[in-house]
Amino acid sequence: MFDFNLNENQQLIAEMVRNFGAKEITPFRKEWDDNSHFPIEVFKKLGELGLMGVLVPTEYGGSGFGYNEYVTAILELTKMDPSIGLSMAAHNSLCTGHIMMFGTEDQKRKYLPKLASCEWLGAWGLTEPNTGSDAGNMRTVAVKEGEYYILNGAKNFITHGISGDVAVVIARTGEVGDSHGMTAFIIERGTPGFKGGRKEDKLGMRASETAEMIFEDCKVHESQVLGKVGDGFIQSMKILDGGRISIAALSLGIAEGALEASIQYSKERHQFNKPISSFQGISFKLADMATQLEAAKLLTFKAADLKNRGEKVTLAGAQAKLYASEVCVSISNEAVQIFGGYGFTKDYPVEKFYRDSKLCTIGEGTSEIQKLVISREILK
Repeated sequence: MFDFNLNENQQLIAEMVRNFGAKEITPFRKEWDDNSHFPIEVFKKLGELGLMGVLVPTEYGGSGFGYNEYVTAILELTKMDPSIGLSMAAHNSLCTGHIMMFGTEDQKRKYLPKLASCEWLGAWGLTEPNTGSDAGNMRTVAVKEGEYYILNGAKNFITHGISGDVAVVIARTGEVGDSHGMTAFIIERGTPGFKGGRKEDKLGMRASETAEMIFEDCKVHESQVLGKVGDGFIQSMKILDGGRISIAALSLGIAEGALEASIQYSKERHQFNKPISSFQGISFKLADMATQLEAAKLLTFKAADLKNRGEKVTLAGAQAKLYASEVCVSISNEAVQIFGGYGFTKDYPVEKFYRDSKLCTIGEGTSEIQKLVISREILK
């Protein structure tokens, strides 16, 4: 039976992240948010702390932790700035995770140490302008010419699409719509024909870089194929199973941050000569928020436990991601309501949690896609 108490590693990680964030994140988050600035230097420092290779085995330069520690790290980072939690999670679970799960020994030894230390920042390219949830109809193609593949096309909504030093990119090598017609490639920044495109100007998560990746006659050697030719889409679905636990953890961080701010404010804010926490209208909101958060935590740590044990997490990951993401939007919304007019200003943290929360119901599979995944699993 899973123990829901934080283990010693989780406690140490939580304390380390809080101490780091108090100096390196919290004082700057409004400036980063206002200017849509991606603070890459913060991720280099997180690499030094071992947080950019949380799940990477120690033999490849990583921290060698499991998913419980990983969820804790994301949650604590996200309470200070969800953008930082998002970028850390995308680097760990998508790019690094894909190479870790499907790379050859040579590929792992070449890339994982640089990713785990954040000497190199990772990106992961599946989504395209016209194929969001419908990834099977991607238009980015890779045509074999001798020992090389020539890639043409574009990816969008890519975390670190401009700043990433290495990207795992899924391109079509077969027929449109064929789930075995796509292949994963490891492509380094500086490869001719590979460049970053437009950076998105977003509602929330503004300090996490989201941009296009463009491929124009990009020549990639066959040694850069990740796993088997034609397995790229199947691999991606397995990566997203684990990646959804990351988004659930991100959701927990936002929800917990918004709840903690609301509890504190409700005790300090007085109306009619009483703290507003003494009014049932506010205290019942807080009760609902706390209960929803606890349920989301249980789902998320259940999925993390299954992942640690090497069991299938398609259903548990989708349920955790669906519930935690929807709850984090709801809790952030209620937090703004509790703060009243001040909740609508940038002087208090809840308006940022509110804006940032919405990404959680969209990224790595929308809530609607999670329901599709869940319904397919339970109807098998």
